[in-house]
Amino acid sequence: MPIKIPDALPAVEILGSENIFVMTEYRAMHQHIRPLSVLILNLMPTKIVTETQILRKLSNTPLQIEVELLRTASYSPQHVDADHLSSFYRTFAQVKNRTYDGMIITGAPVENRDFSQVDYWPELCEIMEWSKTNVHSTLHICWGAQAALYYHYGIPKRTLPHKLFGVFPHRVIKRESPWFRGFDDVFYAPHSRYTTILREDVEAVPELGVYAVSDEAGIFALKSEDNRHFFVLGHPEYDHNTLALEYQRDVDRGLNIQVPQHYFPNDDPTQPPIVRWRSAGQLLYTNWLNYYVYQTTPYNLKDIGLR
Repeated sequence: MPIKIPDALPAVEILGSENIFVMTEYRAMHQHIRPLSVLILNLMPTKIVTETQILRKLSNTPLQIEVELLRTASYSPQHVDADHLSSFYRTFAQVKNRTYDGMIITGAPVENRDFSQVDYWPELCEIMEWSKTNVHSTLHICWGAQAALYYHYGIPKRTLPHKLFGVFPHRVIKRESPWFRGFDDVFYAPHSRYTTILREDVEAVPELGVYAVSDEAGIFALKSEDNRHFFVLGHPEYDHNTLALEYQRDVDRGLNIQVPQHYFPNDDPTQPPIVRWRSAGQLLYTNWLNYYVYQTTPYNLKDIGLR
């Protein structure tokens, strides 16, 4: 998929070196097709890393996608270059009068706080409410999924006895779903979180369905029956070394952190990790884009939310 992003975004060079087709703004302007419009609300402090991970997953179908990056205005990250934010990110005030084919809301390292204690919670609620009428289909990731499940359906997040940390096997519950078309009987995905969503809480909501689970990690994927809201509790977009970097960061801080499970060979952090989730992660994003955004979005974006 040619993804259309600003020419100077750091991801352009990174993805180009990986032989991923990234379309420049100039070339996209000379093509006579309507690209899919996808908005990414990046709540992670590591903005460049996260935006590159997600753009990589949006890069493997014949579709053309025009990506915009969104940040919160009510909270400014401390470890992101201000020039990067001002050059490549918009605020909600700049996009709220627009409509989008798809939207992705990332996770954030704030799961140990009550939702109301998160600095940008009121703004996030405003964005999630706006998405009901201005976005055709929204994909929520990790804490972003927990926040949306609470906001849209009143489902609470539950604190785990210890951090869920590692790469875990999963199985598909609804194999007939186009979202999981092409998946193996067992697939793997990374998790890194202190909270979870209980299956019984989800099953008490008729509008939601559970689509993939793990015996060790619990619910992995669920969605609304109208296909407007998708929720993924893990991180299928993670790079090969993301969990390793998180582990070393916590070790350096003196935290009592366990070695990520099923990640390093023999659970030995001195060895390079084994990647077992890349293909499933790609399929998850590709199937969402193809079956639930591209094939069902109205050609006129002004018609979003009118069905």
